[in-house]
Amino acid sequence: MAVREVAALDVGVDTSAVTPVRRQRRLGGLFVASVIWIALVGLGAIFAGLLPIPSPTEMDMLGKRALPSAEHWLGNDVLGRDVFSRLIYGGRISLTVGLLAPVIGVTVGGALGMLAGYFRGRFETIVTGGVDVLLAFPPLVFALAVTAYLGQSILNITLVIGILGIPAFTRVARAVTLSLSEREFVTAARALGATHSRILLRELLPNVALPLVAFFLLGVAVTIVVEGALSFLGLGVPPPAPSWGSMIGEGRESLDIAPWLAFLPAIFMFLTVLAFNVIGDTLRALTDPRPGAL
Repeated sequence: MAVREVAALDVGVDTSAVTPVRRQRRLGGLFVASVIWIALVGLGAIFAGLLPIPSPTEMDMLGKRALPSAEHWLGNDVLGRDVFSRLIYGGRISLTVGLLAPVIGVTVGGALGMLAGYFRGRFETIVTGGVDVLLAFPPLVFALAVTAYLGQSILNITLVIGILGIPAFTRVARAVTLSLSEREFVTAARALGATHSRILLRELLPNVALPLVAFFLLGVAVTIVVEGALSFLGLGVPPPAPSWGSMIGEGRESLDIAPWLAFLPAIFMFLTVLAFNVIGDTLRALTDPRPGAL
């Protein structure tokens, strides 16, 4: 309990109005700005085809590296393609991979972590050993092997990043389950004759889901960076499909004469990753049961 809540109890003040103030301060201007930015990027990616913007793959060789104008709001790239249009469509790829890959991690890793933390014993040893093996495998080598064998596509990149994210979600789910499996409400459910599946789904899952959702948003931010890095290295979605990482890679060749070609996608990626980090960290603090978390 916070100091001001203790003081409020001493003087007979109702503390029910204290906690909402504390939570409201956590949901401050930065959190609201982050939500607005994610909403704008998401809506732009969803409705990109309906926006009055040029095609992201249409080239104008006479307008290479053109400065911003009324027709091209952020100018053109090295092949005369509209930069603003490519940023909007690039957000579609980044958000698609960034949201779907952690879904694989949270689904598989969350289930394995809960089962390992609840049943313990040999199953826990097998799960933790498998997680350690996957963590020890070089992620870049794994990404190279998969993309070289299956080809470069959104599906393959999502699968690669999703599999690489399973260990982190497994550890989070296992740690939370270990801390909850011996609590009073679980013991009471066992005493009443509840089955293992009922305890896992009705008692533990709602409590484990909150930390996993907060960690999921942080995982989205990391995934966007990883997808951008793979695209920067040429392992992402093949051209001419736009991606923030590939746009940064293409723009680095023109840093001396047109630095905005690399800086603009980098700024878009930075703001998006920062927004997801802020939202995820805020939700993690709000769901943390420790007294000093809020």
